[in-house]
Amino acid sequence: MCKDDVITVKTPAFAESVTEGDVRWEKAVGDTVAEDEVVCEIETDKTSVQVPSPANGVIEALLVPDGGKVEGGTPLFTLRKTGAAPAKAKPAEAPAAAALKAEPPAPAVPPPAAASIPTQMPPVPSPSQPLVSKPVSAVKPTPAPPIAEPGAGKGLRSEHREKMNRMRQRIAQRLKEAQNTCAMLTTFNEIDMSNIQEMRARHKDAFLKKHNLKLGFMSAFVKASAFALQEQPVVNAVIDDTTKEVVYRDYIDISVAVATPRGLVVPVIRNVEAMNYADIERTISELGEKARKNELAIEDMDGGTFTISNGGVFGSLFGTPIINPPQSAILGMHGIFDRPVAVGGKVEVRPMMYVALTYDHRLIDGREAVTFLRKIKAAVEDPRVLLLDL
Repeated sequence: MCKDDVITVKTPAFAESVTEGDVRWEKAVGDTVAEDEVVCEIETDKTSVQVPSPANGVIEALLVPDGGKVEGGTPLFTLRKTGAAPAKAKPAEAPAAAALKAEPPAPAVPPPAAASIPTQMPPVPSPSQPLVSKPVSAVKPTPAPPIAEPGAGKGLRSEHREKMNRMRQRIAQRLKEAQNTCAMLTTFNEIDMSNIQEMRARHKDAFLKKHNLKLGFMSAFVKASAFALQEQPVVNAVIDDTTKEVVYRDYIDISVAVATPRGLVVPVIRNVEAMNYADIERTISELGEKARKNELAIEDMDGGTFTISNGGVFGSLFGTPIINPPQSAILGMHGIFDRPVAVGGKVEVRPMMYVALTYDHRLIDGREAVTFLRKIKAAVEDPRVLLLDL
């Protein structure tokens, strides 16, 4: 049997945009772990990085406290390697039944004589009867009622504090940065979802059979946004505050906001201008699955030239999204609700959605923003606009 080895496991290298993270331990000293079993997670401002055990073994020491900050290459823990996965220890056998034999019970204490128990309480004198005074020594003092603890009883109010995780701190920092840097303005419109709903209902089964993917509404808005961004390239551009230049991108990378228990993440769909509906749906599905499993890498969220946020999944009617810096605009989708609208001089009930475009007014003028949003409206309401490039 070969001698056990002790190895030191270090923090993996981070992406260029990440410098440090906070450690959250999943295991403790003395725990046995199998190869590839997660020992800790390192929470950065963008995602969490899992650190697995490189081999079967026993954790000898944790070199960083829980919640401590680490950089790439920082030693995390030491592991004593073993040849095979450690077997779980058997529970200790119970002592023999004879050892647990109880002593014979003590004889019961005879109850006091019945005569010593009063059968009736002394009569309470009526208000008309005179009270007979007794010597002070004969009067038994009445015990004081217990003092209630502060906060006890009904209406208990309390509070507790939790440290903001690194992702939430980063979200707060970036949102405040956007407010302090951008001249944000929001323009609104409404979209009749009748045609896109009818198209989805008609083709969803064939789409699922051919591509093994569900046809949703997000792909229509991603495709329509790419179409509108090509028509209005300034919305896809960004101001370089260092050089005082406008950077125009000849590619379209759309960030899609996804809510997770840890916070909001924005994985990026790259080169959307070259994608069809199936490509977009497949990428959204893959990124969404990684987000739900907390497996998004830094590379999945870096970059992005435009963002789409869908508050409609939570039932939102209306809202003003905040720009995701350093981008220059964000599209906010909302819920689909039946509303009476004027159609051809008549009132009809249609499935309607409010949409909002928040943009950096330092770079994008109102005319360009309104034109951009109307282009999205036209492409979603009538998908033939995309096919005919109208």
